[in-house]
Order: sequence, then structure tokens, then C-alpha cells
Amino acid sequence: MLRRAADILLLRYLIASALALGVDMGTFLVLLQLGTGAALAATLGYSLGIVAHWLLSSRAVFADGVAARGPERTRQKALFVGSALLGLALTAMVVAGGTGLGLDPRLAKLAAIAVSFTVTWLLRKTVIFRSRLQA
Repeated sequence: MLRRAADILLLRYLIASALALGVDMGTFLVLLQLGTGAALAATLGYSLGIVAHWLLSSRAVFADGVAARGPERTRQKALFVGSALLGLALTAMVVAGGTGLGLDPRLAKLAAIAVSFTVTWLLRKTVIFRSRLQA
């Protein structure tokens, strides 16, 4: 029964991640279409993706682990953003390393997505949204 609950939690996290990626990429593409510079469009898209992921994660994935309003919630949000930035850094490193070794950038990006997803999932599940029942 615990295994099934963990599988469902992971499935909800996968869906939240896909939706947040949609916000990120959708924002990026719309801003590019409007003439915004690529770096600014990417930064704004990524930032909105983080906000979307927080909202989805805190309400639909890890609701039982969300801290009450106040300093603890602020700390939790900061850790969440930190995990997102770690995911971004890992993505950049894996893509740079992969392409440096001669991999096609698209394959390197796929590998980076897998690494980043795994690390952020583990951090968010075991540290950031750790259920108070487990603590």
C-alpha cells in the first residue's frame, strides 16, 4: 500500500513538472514572438515555471508537507527555489559536459532533464516537503 502511495505521489509530481515546463516554455515562446531578447525570455519563462511548480507541488503533490504560513513557509519556499536553481545548474553542467564530449545537444539536454528531475524530486520529497508525520 505504501508503494502504491509513493507511485501516485511520483505520478502527481511528474504531471506537475510537465505543467510547469509548459508554463516555462509557453512563456518563453510567447515572449520571443513579442520581440523579447532570448536570455530575458528564458529567465522570465523559467521564473514563472518555478512559481507554477511551487503552486502545483504545494497544493497537489506535497500538500501534507506544506508548512503553515509564516517564517517556516518562507523558508520552505526559499528551499524550493534553491532546489530549482540547483536543477538549473545541473542542467547547464550536464549539457555543457555532454556537448563537450561530442554528444548531440538534444541528447545532452534529455540526459540533463533526467538528472535534474531526479535530484529535485529527491530534495523536494525528502527535505523540502517532508511530511510532518515522517519528521
